[in-house]
This record gives sequence, C-alpha cells and structure tokens, in this order.
Amino acid sequence: MIHIGIPVHNERGTIGPLLWRIRELLHGGRRQFHVLVCDDASDDGTREALERYPRVLPLTVLRNRTRLGYAASLDRLVRATLDRSAYPRRDAFVSMQGDFSDPPESLPEILRRFEGGADLVTVARVGAEPYGRRLTRIGGRLFARRLHAAPGVTDPYATFRLYRLFTLDRAADAADGALVRHEGWAANAGLLLQVWPFVRRFEEISHVPYPPRRYRGPRFHAGEALRHLFVADRDPALRALGRRIGEAA
Repeated sequence: MIHIGIPVHNERGTIGPLLWRIRELLHGGRRQFHVLVCDDASDDGTREALERYPRVLPLTVLRNRTRLGYAASLDRLVRATLDRSAYPRRDAFVSMQGDFSDPPESLPEILRRFEGGADLVTVARVGAEPYGRRLTRIGGRLFARRLHAAPGVTDPYATFRLYRLFTLDRAADAADGALVRHEGWAANAGLLLQVWPFVRRFEEISHVPYPPRRYRGPRFHAGEALRHLFVADRDPALRALGRRIGEAA
C-alpha cells in the first residue's frame, strides 16, 4: 500500500485537481494507494472542496480545529499512516504539497525506485529559483550544516519524498516527542536525519518546478525559513544525529 500524505491550509484552488491527477496516475496500478489529507484549519472552502473526493478515490481527511502549522500536520499524517499499516516493510508513505509545487507526474518514477528496493526516495528541485529561496539555501549550508549531514542528498529541504514505512516506524520509536518538530524547510531536513539511520538504500530524482500558480499569495519568507533552520540545527537530538551521520559517512 502506498500512503500519500498531503498537509494543506487554504488550498481550495488546487487540492481537488491534485487529487484527481493522483487518481489518474495511480488508479489501476500494481499497488493500492490511499491518500490522507490533513486540513490545517482552512477557512477558504478547502473543506467543502474535499467533500466530493472520497467518492472517486480512497481518501481520508484529517482536520485540525485550529491552525497548528506544517510540522504538526505532517507529524499527524505520518502517525496516522503508521496506525493504518500492518506491513511497514512493504508499505510506503509519500509526503507532498497540495499546491502543485510537487509534480504528481513524478509519482510513477518514485514508486518504480521503491519497487526496486529503495527505502527513501527524494525529489530534488533543479534549475533557477527565486532569490529568497536561493538565499535560504546558501544560509542553510553556512549556518545549519548538521541538517546537511545525510550523504548524497542534494536537497535536504525537499517536501516530496517517499519513505518505506519501516524507517518512519523506527524513527518514531526513537524520537523523544513529536517526530516532526520544526517548521518549514527545517521540518523536512529534521525528518530526513531521523529516518536516515534506518535507511538501507537511498535514491534521488530531480524535477524542474512548475511556473508559479497564483491560486493564493506566496507563503515562503526567507528570514523565517532561516530562523527555523538555525533553531533546528541547534536541536540537541538533531545535532547528535547529524554528528553520527557525518562520522559514519
């Protein structure tokens, strides 16, 4: 079973077309799939947009009564998936965004790598990025070096990833508290470090981001993202993980 986890907040314009595209790509494939959406207290009609889709694809919608943020929503999706699965060595969890910034067309290739034995598949962005994102990546490499400890991973901040559930299960058992604790890019980098000790085989594919789609205003802020990366890099648990991973590389 492939579990696809999508945290959303005010994605009325994209979540429906994204779910339909996932259905087109995966329906009738070799593996069954199930989509889990965590609606982080949307107030733009996202809830109503989601209501029609359980009739056309396997979908579970989780809802936060108040806005908790990306990290809490992703953590909830991971734990809900772990609770659903009886076969963590055979099942997978795919994390992706609900605004088409992560191209669903990459899903078949991600699953092909998983079927080939990969425990972790990441989708790294390539090509030009807006200045604020480039600045954040430079700042992360300079001031949050431990978050870059996983060898061979060119984009530790990627949101679009596949994890064999076994790696998340082991990481959740080892975690002291929430598995995803930091916001923004730091959430993805921190989760990567926590699963890395349990990954036997890693693969990475790349994609060129879609042109911006103006369904809503941009939410990325370089200063805020850098602050979260700086805080995560000083998280004692992540510092220890980064040091061990670096020494083993």
